[in-house]
Amino acid sequence: MKAAKVYGAKDLRLEEVETPRITKPADVLVKPAYTGICGSDVHLYHGKNPLAVLPRIMGHEVAGVVEDFGGEVKGLSPGDHVVIDPISFCGKCYACRHNMPNVCESLLVFGVQQDGGMREYFTIPEKQVLKIDKNLPWKEAALIEPFTIGANAAARGNVGIGDTVLVEGAGPIGIAALKLAKIKGAQVMVSDVVDEKLAFAGKQGADITVNTAKTDLEEAVREWTKGEGVNKVIDAACTTPTIEAAFKVVSAAGTIVFLSFGEEAAKIAPLPITKKQLTVAGSRLQTYQFANVIRLMESGALRGGDLVSHIFPFPDIQKAFDFIDAHPGEVKKALLEF
Repeated sequence: MKAAKVYGAKDLRLEEVETPRITKPADVLVKPAYTGICGSDVHLYHGKNPLAVLPRIMGHEVAGVVEDFGGEVKGLSPGDHVVIDPISFCGKCYACRHNMPNVCESLLVFGVQQDGGMREYFTIPEKQVLKIDKNLPWKEAALIEPFTIGANAAARGNVGIGDTVLVEGAGPIGIAALKLAKIKGAQVMVSDVVDEKLAFAGKQGADITVNTAKTDLEEAVREWTKGEGVNKVIDAACTTPTIEAAFKVVSAAGTIVFLSFGEEAAKIAPLPITKKQLTVAGSRLQTYQFANVIRLMESGALRGGDLVSHIFPFPDIQKAFDFIDAHPGEVKKALLEF
């Protein structure tokens, strides 16, 4: 079978490797149908993912079919459609005991510290395999994992009915956060510097959009919220300016949620945090969000819309990464088709 492995910055090799087989009784053999290319995969390909261990088969946004399984697997049948929860955790450390296995001290992530789904077959423990309705289109199923990231950000922000929410960044994760915040009953402003992305966010349910390259964000927030400030900020742009802006536009008693893995320091004064009694939260991956997102997807309450903009055959994976590098403004979500 073929597998795509990154050995170093821009060193991606499509290799012929042995097809895996079931060796552990709780494992499942999965054949991907689609694997999404995440922004973190692009960073890994460029050698800029500080958490990745190389060489590595990337890919954690996977929807596929059950091919085989070990003797201890009880909840699956051959041919079932499934998605993959990419996190593996110990269940015993402080984070796990406090229902945050996504930051387990022994965390391993499929496609980052473990080989992922950019290959024609893989085995994975049953506990990381979630069955989905076969009627759910594959292109929608492939978006379940990124939507769990948006769901986790909304949960970390305690987004609720009537909240005003600013989502900074109209990329795939920003759109996911927008959709989950709307489902929770919030009003949502989306900011970005690309008009086309903002137009797409408007079609996906944003109540208002702001191009911060053309309009002052603080002024736009003041006008929209009648001077109160937004109750919640979800920073899906993950830049130093968006981090710093969050503290300026959030309301008293508000919450800011960061998704950035950036290592560059941002200049933040403690005064607004204390004066407004803010809650500042990080959001990494997801915690127990798959069941909810799958239910929303299967019911039709959550859909990807036109978020999938490009599909590449798996053998053309190098072309896919080259295209994303050359045309970042054109790509919303790219998928590899098996």
